[in-house]
Amino acid sequence: CWEVRKHNSSEWCHFIRSNPDCRLDGGFLDYLDGVFCVFPPRLLPLAVTLYALWLLYLFIILSVTAEKFFCPNLSAISTNLKLSHNVAVFSLTSPLHGVTFLAFGNGAPDVFSAVVAFSDPRTAGLAVGAIFGAGVFVTTVVAGGIALVKPFTAASRPFLRDVIFYMVAVFFTFVVLYLGRIRLGEALGYLGLYVFYVLTVVLCTWIHRRQRGDGLAPPGPWEPEMPTDVEEPEPSGTNSGDYGEEYRPLLPSRETSLRIFTTALSPLDYRKWRRKPWYWRLFKAFKVPVELVLLLTVPVVDPDKDDLNWKRPLNCLHILTSPLLCVLTLKSGAYGLYQIQGIFPVWGLVTLVASALALIIFITTNNEEPPKYHCVFAFLGFLASAMWINAAATELVNILRTLGIIFQLSNTVLGLTLLAWGNSIGDTFSDLTMARQGYPRMAFSACFGGIIFNMLVGVGLGCLLQMTSSQPLVKLEPDSPLVWVLAGALGLSLVFSFVTVPAQCFQLGKAYGICLIAYYLVFLCVALLTEFRVIHFSTP
Repeated sequence: CWEVRKHNSSEWCHFIRSNPDCRLDGGFLDYLDGVFCVFPPRLLPLAVTLYALWLLYLFIILSVTAEKFFCPNLSAISTNLKLSHNVAVFSLTSPLHGVTFLAFGNGAPDVFSAVVAFSDPRTAGLAVGAIFGAGVFVTTVVAGGIALVKPFTAASRPFLRDVIFYMVAVFFTFVVLYLGRIRLGEALGYLGLYVFYVLTVVLCTWIHRRQRGDGLAPPGPWEPEMPTDVEEPEPSGTNSGDYGEEYRPLLPSRETSLRIFTTALSPLDYRKWRRKPWYWRLFKAFKVPVELVLLLTVPVVDPDKDDLNWKRPLNCLHILTSPLLCVLTLKSGAYGLYQIQGIFPVWGLVTLVASALALIIFITTNNEEPPKYHCVFAFLGFLASAMWINAAATELVNILRTLGIIFQLSNTVLGLTLLAWGNSIGDTFSDLTMARQGYPRMAFSACFGGIIFNMLVGVGLGCLLQMTSSQPLVKLEPDSPLVWVLAGALGLSLVFSFVTVPAQCFQLGKAYGICLIAYYLVFLCVALLTEFRVIHFSTP
């Protein structure tokens, strides 16, 4: 499909529509047809600009969905399953929560993007580039930025443990890329290695606490459980948008269902809006449409609130909208539009059943007290937010492939730049803010702990889901020599930290941060020069 730009502009549309390689699998929009058929050739810059803006908005959708809907429901599920607040086994469940549920919540956009990219051999390079590119970016720019913002002493054992596991994962991936395929055993090996990593974290935490003699003590700053939301929390309570805590009425008053519904659907806190700077308001204005649609389709259960975030009219609406969302986004709506016996569509059947169930729940519950089965809404919200992330990731991969065809760039370079930067920008701001607030060790641990999950689960699960009984393997053929530059750069950066951090007695200062950032700039220059064939490497 790359050959399209070599033809005359009058032939672009016919070439795109007649070439099977130009078909985009999945997704709701055909970006190639749009840029080469809908827009005339002279408006190609306008089409590219619109695609770039839509790409940025997709990253916002991924970020908002993961942060405000996917992670809270995941936390609620772990609470209901007694995985983080059971004091009797606190010394084991706390790190287990950090390296499983917390890691899954933070890495959801990366993992879903990898799964979508691995679904098509033509876009597998995007996944490889994004996983390696994000690894290099986080372990150099983010880790170096933390050392520059707040020099600190790193925790020795967790650092060495995470770096060793990550180096093993990188070496494993390098071997798989060299072989050019990944079989069922190797895909399970990725997931097994992550399970082994989780067990190692739990065992090391337990041993450390036993040595200190306080097995039930709360987790220390070096452990994987860490704050993930640096933005000040939204106020709780149904009337929080109108009253501060000090102005809350003394006598409680019952609100109408309409009032509860409109208040729950408001994504803005007007008191917070007034005191925020203009750039925060501008960014919030872009997020409001996304948040509004998500509020309508994704329930959120909050165990920290007295009412568990029970909003009866809105939650009853979720009984209808969430299943509809799932059937209409699964396989880009193919299942939802399927007609039973050629007469009645699936989405119509879902609407009827869900409407009846929503009506029953609305009649049998009240506005003040959540029902006993309210925890089910956490699972429904988890599924709905996962479908949103998967749909956004599918569009993201398709638009990146389109941009690669327009500019004749390999999927690997798009993965290591745009996709890696977009998926890492949220973690970057969170980690740097955490460091500025006086928690540099926690932020530094997040740099290495989170990307282990992204690589092992992203590659393992992404390839495992594409295997069938007739073809139990996935081909991973590098689309450019840049893959080997990526693998080598990531391995070298890990070896550099593995050697220099203990050599400095784990005292990390500004010199270490400057070296890491300079390393990333050199790597980026070499990668781009390799992509544009200024530097030539012999491939295996």
